[in-house]
Amino acid sequence: VTGSSRGIGAAIAKALAREGWPVGVNYRSDAEGAEAVVKEITDAGGRAVAVQADISDLDAADTLFKRLEEELGPVLVLVNNAGVRADGLSPQIDDEDWAKVIDTNLSAAFRLTRRALRPMIRGRFGRVVNIASIVGAERANPGQANYAASKAGLVAMTKTVAAEVARRGVTVNAVAPGLIETDMTEDIGDGLLQHVPARRAGTPDDVAACVRFLVSQDAGYVTGVCLTVDGGLTA
Repeated sequence: VTGSSRGIGAAIAKALAREGWPVGVNYRSDAEGAEAVVKEITDAGGRAVAVQADISDLDAADTLFKRLEEELGPVLVLVNNAGVRADGLSPQIDDEDWAKVIDTNLSAAFRLTRRALRPMIRGRFGRVVNIASIVGAERANPGQANYAASKAGLVAMTKTVAAEVARRGVTVNAVAPGLIETDMTEDIGDGLLQHVPARRAGTPDDVAACVRFLVSQDAGYVTGVCLTVDGGLTA
């Protein structure tokens, strides 16, 4: 699970551990948070290891997978959760902020997926879940052209890759959260909350529950979908 030292990623890591999966807890800089997630999992009887990598680095996919394959065995589930924002109105977004968001949210997810697929195809089982966003297709949020483009690309990639590998027992799906209570959304929540029919922000556990289903055997015939988790915001 990339970017799983806190927030949605941490909730996903813990949810998958409760289902019996050994979990690689990836982090870029929050070693303390990642180790806390690992400790919570291992204290509950699960298996987990913290793995540091900046997924936007070109060699990060191989580094991550080699470490996990050595310590936990074949990687049968990949959750591309890590993401960054660099908000600004379109005339204000410079090339650096555009590239940073696209590289982390989309290009890195592609490289990790590419690295994950061959062993999954050989084993005729695999699950890839990409954490997208409602701003990628369902609802515009001014000031996030780069973020929206990265998430829209992630959804399109999800559908295409799903069609390519479906006959090999590998599913590829996306989850598109709406307003979720995390550090990443704390500065944009007030303007959106009044539009949420559920009258509350979602929690990381709300998202993790959907990922847990998509990873399960019960979801073996579900592929190429983008599951929206937004309390009715885009209904």
